[in-house]
Order: sequence, then structure tokens, then C-alpha cells
Amino acid sequence: MKRINYLASFLFAAILLSSCGGLDKMKEEASNIQYSVTPNPLEMHAGVVKYELKGDIPAEWFNKKAIVEFTPVYKYEGGEEVLESKTLQGESVEANNKVIAFETGGSIEFAGEFKYQEAMRNGELEIRGLATIKDKTLDLVAYKLCDGTVSTPLLVMVDPMPIAAKDNFQRVISETKEADIHYLIQQSKVRRSELKADDIAALEEFVKTVNETENEEFKGIEISAYASPDGSEKLNTRLSEQRKKTADKYLTKVIGKTKVSKEDAATLYSLKSTAEDWDGFKSLVEGSTIEDKDLILRVLSMYSDPVVREKEIKNIAATYEVLADDILPQLRRSELLVKVDRIGYSDSMLLVLAVSNPDTLNIEELLYAGKLIEGLEAKAAVYTAATVKYADCFRAFNNLAYINILQGNLTDAKVALEKANELKEGDAIITNNLGVVALMEGDKETAKSHFLNATDAGNAVDYNLGIINIMDGEYEAAVNYFQNHKTFNTALSMLLAGKNDSANKTIDVVEKDVPLNYYLKAVINARIGDEAAVMSNLTTAIEKDADLKQMAKTDLEFRNYFENDTFKTIVE
Repeated sequence: MKRINYLASFLFAAILLSSCGGLDKMKEEASNIQYSVTPNPLEMHAGVVKYELKGDIPAEWFNKKAIVEFTPVYKYEGGEEVLESKTLQGESVEANNKVIAFETGGSIEFAGEFKYQEAMRNGELEIRGLATIKDKTLDLVAYKLCDGTVSTPLLVMVDPMPIAAKDNFQRVISETKEADIHYLIQQSKVRRSELKADDIAALEEFVKTVNETENEEFKGIEISAYASPDGSEKLNTRLSEQRKKTADKYLTKVIGKTKVSKEDAATLYSLKSTAEDWDGFKSLVEGSTIEDKDLILRVLSMYSDPVVREKEIKNIAATYEVLADDILPQLRRSELLVKVDRIGYSDSMLLVLAVSNPDTLNIEELLYAGKLIEGLEAKAAVYTAATVKYADCFRAFNNLAYINILQGNLTDAKVALEKANELKEGDAIITNNLGVVALMEGDKETAKSHFLNATDAGNAVDYNLGIINIMDGEYEAAVNYFQNHKTFNTALSMLLAGKNDSANKTIDVVEKDVPLNYYLKAVINARIGDEAAVMSNLTTAIEKDADLKQMAKTDLEFRNYFENDTFKTIVE
């Protein structure tokens, strides 16, 4: 019995030693597993880090009785992200995991993602393993796979463009006033009764106002005199000429000499006469209800000779009486047209009034002055005055919001935009500006929705959508949206889309005095492999903004230069 117990103890110990030995061997040789990570280093896009990981397990490593759980882990200062694990098993294990043959080995593959945090910029991806044989477990050596995460998309400048509504200011506004003088048959005398007509009275009042207003001046005076097409052409020629003269005499007296000198009159006045107004006759007949008007119009189309026309029309006896009573008297006339230009305030005067007495300006003048005046505070004051005096004008509230956005006063901007939207809901410019506020407050999805509904507002919306697309990791789309803009973000989108040469050319034409522009140029040249350009631009960027030194020191875009003495000197 003692011999049997001794044998059983020996066998148990042998099994135990065999198990421990198998795990120890796997741990010792764990470094023989060959890993590859894509991308390497990791990259952040749209707030997410995606990775693919493959491990080639060598032959005679995976114990037939073992179960191994492999777990990728991203470690960074202050924490770690434990990623999805996978479990493999040896040939002798009865379970449902992937089997790795002892003689041939095998492979393990991962494809996953994790949300990016700023602290993850500096870190490393490693693989951990936990091996088990029966009831014994052993941690395999953690194996470092790659360093850090490239987060270049975070360089995007969140500087969406608000839009100011346009003014309709016109410094010179043209106005016209028309009137007719009618005459008795075969006469050219201006009758007193004609001068009492409403249109003549209105014309005289218009001229009087122009003469009394300092900023208004006559720009054209036209007199067109006509005779009706009945009677001889010789008579009608004389009549139309006489009517032109009497109309001119009347109008010259009305206008007077206050604003029109003899020299000016020569260029202002345009006088013409028409002996027989067949065009006017045709137009009146076409608009009449005369019973035989189709017959009359046919005569006009068949005959061009005025004598024949008149004869044929007179042959339509009954109809001619209607023409003589209703149509022909309307053609015996002189048409008077007075053109006037009203000259608005000069820019300098507008600026004075906008500040000192905005109530004297109309809405177009205020909106124009708001565009002219310098300084955001001064602009805000002008647009505020516009909202007070013209509380029903959405443009005034929108433009006040526009200035508030530029000042960073997002709360005030939202209040003004809400009022503007009440006045004109769905306007593309207002919608864009609502998107700008949302994006600056960090609400990307709301901003995106607004921008997509505001595409009619112009190129500024394209720029704003370009920013959204960089943030969403849609770099080709961003390049397309930025095609009419040469900015930092344009160059960044090109770089992220793999268009290094285009990015380099674009950043060269962007404003030079911005430190981040030089930093981005250094990044672009690091990808191109131009070491001299990297060092030169990085030096300039850090000279202009010392805070960029720490960022460059650990930026994996410059990983190929971490051991470069010049690079070390720049970032130390």
C-alpha cells in the first residue's frame, strides 16, 4: 500500500513539474513571436485610433495542453486602455478557441479601435499574454509593439467663418418722373386744363423738390412729341415739331434756372418729334375692345405706306368713328420724362453720423457704415443702433451676431441670431452663423447640420464644412471643400490626404507670421524627407512660439529626427 501511495505521489509531482516546465518554456520563448502593427506608429483620425495587429507564432512554442489569452494594451501616462483580447489553445485542449498546432505554429490577428485622449499622444502599444495549463497560470512577458500615436489631425484650426449680410447701399440713387401733355386735333397749344392733370401736378412737385434739395441734381430731361397718324404727313410733321417746342417751353419754365444752366441744358435736354405715331396707334388698338381691331391690325401689317393705311382704315366707317373718339386723341401728345440723381452721404460723413447720430441714417446707410468703420467695438455699436431703429431687419441682428462671433461673445451672438432667425427663418447666412457658434462651442454634429443647410450662403460655408471633414477624418472631402481657400487648414487637409507636394505649395502662400504655419511646414517636410527644411521651419516656429518646443519634442511626425543633434538642440 505504501508503495502504491509513493508511486501516485511521484506521478503527481511529475505532472506538476511538467506543467510548470511547459509554462516556463513558453514564457522564455515568448519573444520568438513576431508581431507587426498597422499603422506603426498608431494614428488618430476622427477621434479614434484604429489598429491591426498580427502575431506569427513559431513552431514548437505553443504547448499542446496550454490556453493563452493575448491582450493588446495601450499604455500612457496616467492610465492604460485594455483592448479586446483573443484566446488560443493547444491541440490537446478541449475548448472552442482557435487551435495552434505544436509542430507548425500559427498566427493571431487583431483589428480594433479605441477612443483617443490627449494623454495618449505619448504612450506605447504592448501585447500581454496569460498562459494556463490545467490549473496553473503564468503571465508571459509583455512585449512592446510600437510607440505613441500620431495626432496631426488635431492641428486643425477650428476657425469657422461667419458671414455678414450685405447692405444695399447706393451712394447715387436715380429717380424718374413722367407726365403727358395732350393736345386738341391739329393744335400745339398747351391748354390750361392739361396743366391741372394729376400727372402734371406730380411732375411739378417732383421738380420743385429737386430744386429745393441740396443733394439732388437733374441728370436728364426728355421730351418726345407726337402727332396722330390721321391727316397729311406734312401737317403732322409740323404739328409734332410745334408740340415739341411748346412742351419744351413749359418744362423749361417749370424747372427754372436754379439748377440747370444754359450750358447744362445743352447736355441734359433730349427733344425729338414723331410725325405719325403708328407704333402708338398699333399698341392702343391691340389693347382695346374695338369690334374690328383684328381688321385694323391686318391693314397695318399689309400696308406700310401711311397714306394707304389711313385710307383703308377710314373705309371701315363705323370703326373709324370709334378710333377718332377713343384712340387718336391719346396719340396727340408730348411725353415728358425728368431724370434725377440723389447723391448720398460721403463715406467720411457716414462714419461721423453712424457714431454721433445714427438715427439720421436709413438701414442701408447703417449697414454700410458698419462695414466701413474700424474696430469690432465700433462696428458692434453701429449694428446695435441698427437693431434698435430697424427692429424688423434680420440683417442688422445677423451682422451684430457676426461681430459678436469675431469678438468671441458667443452668448450674445446666439441671442442676436435667434432674433434674426425669427425675422427670416431658414436664411442661409443666419443658418451658417448658427453653425459657426455651435462648432465654436464644441457641438460638431449640430454645426455640421447647419452648414449642410446653408450651402447657398457661399464659399465660407465650404470652408466650414472643410473643417468638419478634417474632424471627421474625411480628408479628400475636406480638400474639395477648401479648393477656393488657401489657408492653414487647406494645407493640413492635403497633408492628411497624402498630397504632400500640394500641401507644401499651399502652406508657402499662407500668411507667414503665424507660428503654427511654420510648424505644419516642418511636419510636411518631415514626411517628404527634407531634413534641412524640417530644421529650418521648426526653428522659426519655436522662435515665434516657445510653447511649440514641447509639442515638437514628442511629436512622432519627427520620430526620424529624435536622435538628430540639430533636432535635439532645437527642442531642448
